[in-house]
Amino acid sequence: MPMSANYLTCEELVELVTDYLETALSPVDRARFEEHMMTCPSCQAHLDQMKGTIETVGRLSADVIPPEAERDLLDAFRDWKHA
Repeated sequence: MPMSANYLTCEELVELVTDYLETALSPVDRARFEEHMMTCPSCQAHLDQMKGTIETVGRLSADVIPPEAERDLLDAFRDWKHA
């Protein structure tokens, strides 16, 4: 399938997933996102995984997370972009 100048790459889509789920994309970017999703099973799977993670994490309360696990997670995500 030939890609138009407006077609998102997989890397671009991954960067937009949070905004998509929060309905924060412009109408043009949302259309580009959804166009890519129609043709890319890998990105569809990624979006499904993100939705599942959000659903699961949304059911956790702070009191069920051991302090050491919370500390480890915060440390891991604090510098994830620098890795």
